[in-house]
Amino acid sequence: MTWVWVTAAIMTTAAAAITMFRLLAGPSTLDRLVAVDTLIAVIMCGIGIWAAYSLDSTVTYGLTALAIISFVGSVSVARFRVPDVKEPHRRDHR
Repeated sequence: MTWVWVTAAIMTTAAAAITMFRLLAGPSTLDRLVAVDTLIAVIMCGIGIWAAYSLDSTVTYGLTALAIISFVGSVSVARFRVPDVKEPHRRDHR
């Protein structure tokens, strides 16, 4: 059964590393926002794996709080985001 926990830890670490690359290399703020959301989801998976491994259910409160905070943060950033590139000045041709 130990190989299951080791495999889960390796896969979670690989997912976090790939997500961090996307976070650092993302060309736009929306790419970085998606990477942050994905990283939070990977962290939540890691906490869930730890809860299953240690048979400790007290960390599930942290999962709930992290889910709520990440949702509110993502919605607020998406709502009030400033575009990366300004639109060229439009001239009204009358």
